[in-house]
Amino acid sequence: MKIKATTLLGLFLIASSSATANDWRTADRSSVGIAPTPQQEPRAVVQIYSARTYGWKGNLAVHSWIAYKNANAPDWNVVEVIGYYANRGLPVIRQTQRQPDQKWFGNDPTLHLDVRGSAAEEMIPHLVKSIESYPYPQSYRIYPGPNSNTFVSYVMRNTPGIYTDLPPHAVGKDWIGKGQPIGITESGTGVQLSIFGLLGASIGLAEGIELNFLGMSFGIDFARPALKLPFIGRVGMNDKPIFSNDSTEVPKKNQPGEEPG
Repeated sequence: MKIKATTLLGLFLIASSSATANDWRTADRSSVGIAPTPQQEPRAVVQIYSARTYGWKGNLAVHSWIAYKNANAPDWNVVEVIGYYANRGLPVIRQTQRQPDQKWFGNDPTLHLDVRGSAAEEMIPHLVKSIESYPYPQSYRIYPGPNSNTFVSYVMRNTPGIYTDLPPHAVGKDWIGKGQPIGITESGTGVQLSIFGLLGASIGLAEGIELNFLGMSFGIDFARPALKLPFIGRVGMNDKPIFSNDSTEVPKKNQPGEEPG
């Protein structure tokens, strides 16, 4: 008896979902020691993380989130979009007070941005404003967006001083807002063309050259030499912000609301 490939794929996805549904509550959510505790670091801090998503989707993409704390604050604020909430008619943006470097259901996080001191103090009001202005607070779609990566990407694009980008397997990052086709890149150092997150291209100092086809990103980073591949991420040097936030010579990024999308 012949079984169609689509049937096998469907059975695989159902089996994967059933297998992971029973143990997500016990998955490791411990801190990996990247982020300081509020007691260790009294200054203001802004950080951005990503980690492989939970279950079978972790083979394809990452989930990203934003964390910040004000100077002398007793707790971190961790902000992310959770699709589970949309299924129940709730706002998708979740804010919790926890260590931001916790594993994402067993998967180690990667730190993409770490800004501290006066630069973080200046950034946080813009960050909060961008979070509050996110245009899809009630919507979630795994592919091509808007999803958790769309949210973090939007905040990055609309917050001055974030001179880095999300990894290529952050599916949904190329949904640049309200379906508008042109905008600045996440780092504010380039321009991007995107048709509903499915087809487009970007070029920037931090991003290098990146092509997006059906939500999959391919590219080359010249500043920190690396290939950027879907499902895999970066192959080469680790990424980090193209400019230091301590420098007084960095170009000024557009203020929130100035860029398209």
